[in-house]
Amino acid sequence: MKRIQYNRYGGPEVMRVDDFDLLPPSEGEVAVRVKFAAINPIDWKLRSGQMKIVTGRTLPRAMGMDFSGTILSVGPGVKRLKVGDAVFGLARFKESGAFGEAVITKEAFLAHKPDDVSFEDSACLGTPGITAWNGLIDKAKLQAGQHVFVNGCAGAVGEAAVQIALIHGAVVSGSCSAKDIQRAKSLGVQTVYDYRNTQVSSIATRFDLVYDTAATLPVSTGIGMLRAGGVFLDLNPGPGKFIRAIFDRRLKPIIGSPRAEILDKLAKAASEGRFRIPIGKTVSLSDAIQLIGELEKGRKLGGKGVIEME
Repeated sequence: MKRIQYNRYGGPEVMRVDDFDLLPPSEGEVAVRVKFAAINPIDWKLRSGQMKIVTGRTLPRAMGMDFSGTILSVGPGVKRLKVGDAVFGLARFKESGAFGEAVITKEAFLAHKPDDVSFEDSACLGTPGITAWNGLIDKAKLQAGQHVFVNGCAGAVGEAAVQIALIHGAVVSGSCSAKDIQRAKSLGVQTVYDYRNTQVSSIATRFDLVYDTAATLPVSTGIGMLRAGGVFLDLNPGPGKFIRAIFDRRLKPIIGSPRAEILDKLAKAASEGRFRIPIGKTVSLSDAIQLIGELEKGRKLGGKGVIEME
C-alpha cells in the first residue's frame, strides 16, 4: 500500500509517497481502508520535529491524523466495530498514518459514520471537533446561557467550537478576518469582530469562556476578557502555561484527547445538520504533498484540505 511518510524530520521537502506494509492490528486496534483524509496543522508540526519528545526517533514516519473509511480487520478485544463498518475518526498521535491507503488506529479513536454524512465530510470532523469539545465541555464545563468568545471563529477548530457551544445553549461572539465575517454570522456567531481592526482587549463585554482557537492571544489578554469565574482556553500550551495553570484556575491549556463518546456525539450532531466543517479543496494522494506544503506556507482555502485515496 501507499502513504505519505518521511525519513527525517524537516520541512515539506522531506515528504514522499512511499510503499509500506500494513501490520495486523494489536489489542484494541483496527485496520481501516482510508477513503478520505483531512489535513491539519498538527500534521506538519509533527513532521517538522516540534513534538519529537513524543514521536521519538524511529523513522520512517507516516503522516495524517483525520480520516474516514471502512474497517479491514480488527484486533483482539475490539467490541464496538466489525469488518466492513464505515467509520471516521483519528489515527494514533505518535504513529499517525491517515495520509495513506490504510491505517492502524485504536478502536476508541473511531465512531460509526452516519449514513447521511458523506465520507468526505466525516473525514474533517475529528481533530477540530475533539479539540473544541475537550476545551468547552471537558475543561470549561460549558453551561447553557453562558457567553463564549471564540478567537479565530472561522478556522476549523473555531467553527467547531462555535457549533458545539451553540448546541449546548451558549451565546457566541468571536473574531475572524473581514472576509469571513458573514460566514461566522451564518454559523450563529452573534457579534463578530474583524481581528485586523479590533484589539480584542478593548472589547467592553466580558465573557464566561474565551477560547483562543487561533492560538494568537497572550494569556494576560485572554484572562482580561473574562467575567469573574471565567475560563481562558489556550490552544498553544507549553511547560510554563501548564505550571501557571496549577496556580491560576482561569487558565486551561488544551491538548486534544480523542474519545469514542465524543466522536459519537459529533456524529449525531453532523447527522442532524448541526455540525459540519467546510471543505475548501480535495486532491488525490499523488497531489497531496503539494497542497500540504502550500497550507503550511499559509495558503487559505476557506475550508479543509482533503485527500481522496480512491
